[in-house]
Amino acid sequence: MTVIQIYDTTLRDGAQGEGISFSLEDKLLIARRLDQLGFDFVEGGYPLSNPKDAEFFQRLLQEPLTQARLCAFGMTRRRGMKAADDPGMRALLESRAPVITIVGKTSDFHVREVLGVSPEENLAMIRETVAYLHDEGREVIYDAEHFFDGWKANADYAAKTIQAAVAGGASTIVMCDTNGGSLP
Repeated sequence: MTVIQIYDTTLRDGAQGEGISFSLEDKLLIARRLDQLGFDFVEGGYPLSNPKDAEFFQRLLQEPLTQARLCAFGMTRRRGMKAADDPGMRALLESRAPVITIVGKTSDFHVREVLGVSPEENLAMIRETVAYLHDEGREVIYDAEHFFDGWKANADYAAKTIQAAVAGGASTIVMCDTNGGSLP
């Protein structure tokens, strides 16, 4: 039987719209409503982005969701740094969210032009980040940013990024149509 799980990003992606600014209480209310509706995963955002997001995770530790699994969102470790030394990794672990979603670059164009690292370094960043968080006892979802654009440009490299996440211990791979331009 096929199982479909629903992952909600309202508290991060939904908060990026013009004129939207969720208060801490708004975020808690939305998370609880999504939980009541039966969502499988509720992403609370990046705990290092601001004190409100860090407090959100702390409040949900005291009064956990009943059905949904709480997720913290972050990026791969910074270039030239060990995952254990990266402040972003520490913030993700300190959130104590049981699930951590890590976004990483899948397009070799973005690796070179946005991250400014070699394709090999990007693969190491993905694998080491996922492995570090996995070894710290978290379920890790890997969010393959620009997957379809990356696949069209260089399928071999896009596949290697997915393999790096799997090798690190990712439980789930999300292939993102980041720009929203791909058609089935």
